[in-house]
Amino acid sequence: MDAADLDAAGPVASLLAEAYGVRVGRVERVPAGTATDNFVATGGDGTRLFVKAYRTLAEVPAARAAAALTEFAGRGGTPVPHLHRTARGKVIARGHGLVASVWAFVDGARTAEGGLRGDLWSAVGTAVGRLHRHLATHPSALPTTRPAAGLVDVGAATARYDRLLDEYRRRGVEDDFEAWARDALAERRALLPRVGRMLAALPPLTVQTLHGDLAAPNVLLRGDAVAAVIDFQPPTEGYLAWEVARIACDPRTLVTNPGWRDGLPALLDAYRLAHPAVRPDDLAAVVAAGSAYTLASTYPLGAPVHEPGTVDDTLRTYARQRHDAALVMLDEVTAA
Repeated sequence: MDAADLDAAGPVASLLAEAYGVRVGRVERVPAGTATDNFVATGGDGTRLFVKAYRTLAEVPAARAAAALTEFAGRGGTPVPHLHRTARGKVIARGHGLVASVWAFVDGARTAEGGLRGDLWSAVGTAVGRLHRHLATHPSALPTTRPAAGLVDVGAATARYDRLLDEYRRRGVEDDFEAWARDALAERRALLPRVGRMLAALPPLTVQTLHGDLAAPNVLLRGDAVAAVIDFQPPTEGYLAWEVARIACDPRTLVTNPGWRDGLPALLDAYRLAHPAVRPDDLAAVVAAGSAYTLASTYPLGAPVHEPGTVDDTLRTYARQRHDAALVMLDEVTAA
């Protein structure tokens, strides 16, 4: 650990002892996580806890709501980490300069960032179908249908692209990646009218309470099974087809696995078995929803302009994969 990590280890251990009655002998920072500071604390008996430290008190209401949704999903059969409450029964602990929630650590798991292959297609489809079936009963947003055009505000996306392209023109480009990012932005900007027409041609789609961030880093795998779904957001409504696309059409899968066209139907079939009430239109629109949402998003092509410190080899690779995946999905919709 670096000096900052060592400084945090003591307060984490003290908070666990005081609020949870848990004595730990080792605290390590987890490098993943952009919105929170995350740690793994190991007790004397080898039990490990995942400590999610929030950076401001303003985040606490959302953290409580997200924790409640996690537990709600767990009651419906989705594998989620156990939430540890404090000795006083609180979801969030405060003390020693920290505001944190504490969860069971999911041992022996990896994220789905390596892509979906083989039996994982069906396993993930079953897990997501079961999740959405139960979330459809959450009172915050019971299922309804809305025009598919509401998935993307094409006008707002066009304005974002134009602003970012203007910023690139003013500052110029400094390396090959920035030149590529500028050209990719121009290519996607030109496709936005086509995105609008594609969405307008779709039937109304289901909107309901969702996980909110069902991306590959938040689906933990163990072998060929889903070990846990993590990092729920506070209950918010969104398009079901879009959330299925977040994991089913993850760029790392589409770009690195040529067999995805065979795997995706297996995922959708497993999803349908786990969630028989799903409307066929929603599953038929998954690829179109994934393409439209990705093409309308400037992330992470604006990073060289707005957050140059975040540009590393990992981000460069992901940017190219995400761009390529968006175009692959668009071609697939056109062919269909």
